[in-house]
Amino acid sequence: MLVLFETAAGYAIFKLLDERKLEKVDSLYTSFQTVDAANQVVKLKHFEKFTDITEALAATTAAVEGKLSKSLKKVIKNHVAKDMQEQLLVADAKLGSAIKEKFNLQCLANTSVQELMRCIRSQLDNLLVGPSKKELTAMALGLAHSLSRYKLKFSPDKVDTMIVQAVSLLDDLDKELNNYSMRCREWYGWHFPELGKIITDNMVFAKTVKIIGTRDHTTSSDLSDLLPEDIEEKVKEAAEISMGTEISEEDILNIISLCDQIIDMTNYRQQLYDYLKNRMMALAPNLTVLVGDLVGARLISHAGSLINLAKHPASTVQILGAEKALFRALKAKKDTPKYGLIYHAQLVGQSSTKNKGKMSRMLAAKASLATRVDALGEDVTVNLGVEHKAKLEARLKMLEEGNIRRISGTGKAKAKFEKYHGVSEIKQYPDAADSTLPSTSKRKRNEDDVKEEVKEEAKEEVAEVKKKKKKKKIDKEEEEIKAEEPEEEDKPSIKKKIKEDPDVTDLSVDSSNTTATEESIKKKKKKRKSETQEVKEEPEQIKEEPVAEVTEERTKKKKKKKSKNQES
Repeated sequence: MLVLFETAAGYAIFKLLDERKLEKVDSLYTSFQTVDAANQVVKLKHFEKFTDITEALAATTAAVEGKLSKSLKKVIKNHVAKDMQEQLLVADAKLGSAIKEKFNLQCLANTSVQELMRCIRSQLDNLLVGPSKKELTAMALGLAHSLSRYKLKFSPDKVDTMIVQAVSLLDDLDKELNNYSMRCREWYGWHFPELGKIITDNMVFAKTVKIIGTRDHTTSSDLSDLLPEDIEEKVKEAAEISMGTEISEEDILNIISLCDQIIDMTNYRQQLYDYLKNRMMALAPNLTVLVGDLVGARLISHAGSLINLAKHPASTVQILGAEKALFRALKAKKDTPKYGLIYHAQLVGQSSTKNKGKMSRMLAAKASLATRVDALGEDVTVNLGVEHKAKLEARLKMLEEGNIRRISGTGKAKAKFEKYHGVSEIKQYPDAADSTLPSTSKRKRNEDDVKEEVKEEAKEEVAEVKKKKKKKKIDKEEEEIKAEEPEEEDKPSIKKKIKEDPDVTDLSVDSSNTTATEESIKKKKKKRKSETQEVKEEPEQIKEEPVAEVTEERTKKKKKKKSKNQES
């Protein structure tokens, strides 16, 4: 058996002297503890040294990809292919299959071969005859540096680093510009507060402040290049009647320098945005067409690279950027979020509130496909993104219309469509529908039935109130009669005294008063009997009395009571 061993200095071919050692993998390391023991197991047959670092780098990259380099083909052809009966032991299975296809040699790569390679590596300095230890170390270091530079230059993972850095810088610039603009407005607002309300754009505000300086120069300044005529007139009128304080020349110089920084940062931001737009169209054209350049760049930045984004499924792309909300919803066992960074895409923004979830799901599915094509495809064009975007726009239009065309002949489609849209109609709530009585029938009651029930309830309530009032009156009269009965008992004694002694003047009871009291008592008794009979004989259903008649009867009764009291 022959062993192909790869080093940073070149290719080494060893002859395996004892093949039975491969069967005892667990004890194989004991045979390589010393140099003499290692020489009894393997013997160096040939060592092919690399001429320079370039050849070593080419051989290493070919081995990583599972291909044969020119130097390796030369070594196998000259030193291994002669012994066709020999079996070649290699470390990589892909490399072994490539050698087998090219030279029709039997190659072996398994765990026992890996253990043999480890043992050879432990005694490599003593087994190799040509290069020294220092030379091997220098070659290994140079090859490592060259391979790292090669990977950084040609790796598809690192091409999108510029996009990640550019979109991060763009977000930072937006925050800084916002802070600078607000500081400039607040600072200059002490001198000319009306200008901030008239001009809303931050860039135009900074340029206007730079031209005007103090508000005294507003009338003499030409703002026609920046502002329309009507706004320019408003600015000049506001400057004449401004409520701001006076500031010095040093203050206005500092404010103008801040305006210069705002203008420079805004221009640089526009330049950076153009650069990012071009880079996105070059790296991921289909993704850019579907979701836009900024959203696509943020998705790539959030995933880390374009390859990582291509590995994500569509469900992950949909909620990318909403991880906190997702885990909060899972922890609280509530509904998970429907969208993340993809919410800012144009197609999701165009859809209505009820269709945003569906649109984000469909857009995430198409964006996932477009990302994979951009990252892994060859000769990438924009056709896929344009086609998918047209399909999504057609689907969005169908969702917004509510599928009216599918149902014909009835108004079901229209009703189904209007159910999800607010109709500007003013509807009054029927107060008569607030009934506490349970409905006997399962059918919906009409408004007339509800009104009749409410009237019946009102009649019953009026009847109950009348009964209670009558009972209270009867109780009061009975109490008055009981209180007057002892006075009646005293009346005959008074009459006897009057008859026996007619000259008595000390008696305080007058005969006229006594007769009046007796008559009033008799009338009250008759009235009480008649009212009790009316209560007993009163029917269950009482006719509805109008409010005017009830009030008239009450006033008459009050007048009668007053007249009786005056007579007594």
